[in-house]
Amino acid sequence: MKKFIGAAIVLLLITGVWSYFKMAAVQQTGNETSAKIEKLVLTGSSTVAPLAAEIGKRFESLHPNVRVDVQTGGSSRGVNDARAGLADIGMASRALKPDEADLKSFTIALDGISVIINAANPVTVLDKQQIIDIYTGKIVNWQAVGGNDAPITVVNKAEGRSTLELFLQHFGLNNTEVKAQVVIGDNQQGIKTVAGNPDAIGYVSVGAAEYEAGHAVAIKLLPLEGVAASVENVRNRSFPLSRPLNLVTQTEPTGIVKSFIDFAGSTQVNDLIEAQYFVPVQH
Repeated sequence: MKKFIGAAIVLLLITGVWSYFKMAAVQQTGNETSAKIEKLVLTGSSTVAPLAAEIGKRFESLHPNVRVDVQTGGSSRGVNDARAGLADIGMASRALKPDEADLKSFTIALDGISVIINAANPVTVLDKQQIIDIYTGKIVNWQAVGGNDAPITVVNKAEGRSTLELFLQHFGLNNTEVKAQVVIGDNQQGIKTVAGNPDAIGYVSVGAAEYEAGHAVAIKLLPLEGVAASVENVRNRSFPLSRPLNLVTQTEPTGIVKSFIDFAGSTQVNDLIEAQYFVPVQH
């Protein structure tokens, strides 16, 4: 009987020691797996962010140990964060400026900027000077440009938005000159504002506007300098107000950062780019 009890105790001790080492091995394996997780942080343009998030999901599916964190805040934040090392990749819906030439930029898609008005507005075209005069408050009634006798509601973009910067640059304006009744942030805000106000005028992404107009949203895109505002004309480079959607890095990318940028600029994500109403650069 004593031998039986002794053998049982030994067996329990062996089993306990085995369980301990097994649990320790599992814990160590778990720690090693956690240690292999790589995090990519992208910050910047709210235009690029939804696209980057979708690309990030697909990239994660191909790289299970990578997590892609996308944060907005405007193109300026993306550029500044990349330069300061606060983000692995900055997002900018514009080309780099001369004083940003120290950074590396990679175009993943193209976008255009279209002037939009309400679909019920009888105006079909505005020349460059008329748009300038409307935005600077020299023309305040639609009747002056062939529309109804109604005051114009000018919709402008918020500071820090690259769409604002490009619009002002194209029309040779300073933001202090703009006499806006409404200030909006992203494309959808602009589209909803103009669709809900028959006397409003605004400017948004060509792709987003073309998609919404084609799905019965009450807006229409105005041609610019005689060229129709369309994704196709952005694609063939004939539309005069277009922009690159860029990923920005502090130095020449390597490792997982390079892998992500290469993936984002490849034909493997063309469907995601087109789903966001942008133009792929790779065909």
